[in-house]
Amino acid sequence: SSGINAEWPLRPGDNEVKRLDGFPLLSRLSMLLVNNNKVYKIAEDIHGSVPNLETLVLTGNNIEELQDLNPLGKLTKLTHISLMRNPVTTKPKYRLYLIHICPSVRVLDYKRVRQNEREAARRIFGSKKAEGKAKVKTFVPGEPIKKGPTPKDREAIKAAIAKASSLEEIRRLEMSLNSGSFPGF
Repeated sequence: SSGINAEWPLRPGDNEVKRLDGFPLLSRLSMLLVNNNKVYKIAEDIHGSVPNLETLVLTGNNIEELQDLNPLGKLTKLTHISLMRNPVTTKPKYRLYLIHICPSVRVLDYKRVRQNEREAARRIFGSKKAEGKAKVKTFVPGEPIKKGPTPKDREAIKAAIAKASSLEEIRRLEMSLNSGSFPGF
């Protein structure tokens, strides 16, 4: 037969993949390895294409915000996830948030999910049935448009630069500053 043999892992690693979308129905696919790409977006309807996905490796990509992870919550059989070396992993409560939206996950970033983490996620974000999604930043019509960093943003940026542990992280912060974008601040 032609096409993808979905019984084996799908491995589009080390390419230029930017979005995790456009999959045909791959109902037998259980493992997806998309490491070392440029993925920044996960399709909202990914669960419809890979409903039996159990393992997802997105190590070394560009996922930035907690709400970018929300589509993973619809993958009800997902038990193993790696998002190491993605900007989102530096967000406060990243691990607890992912445990909250993906209650089926057992191993996150190659570290077993503990019961006390599940309880902390439930305390912080509420039950899975509660809305509990990450707040999406929006503008309010009529309010002035924010231009440049506020004093609070400046302090947060200085702290992030001081805590940066790699040249890559410093460059990412510098690019954010130069673009006028301050994700997470």
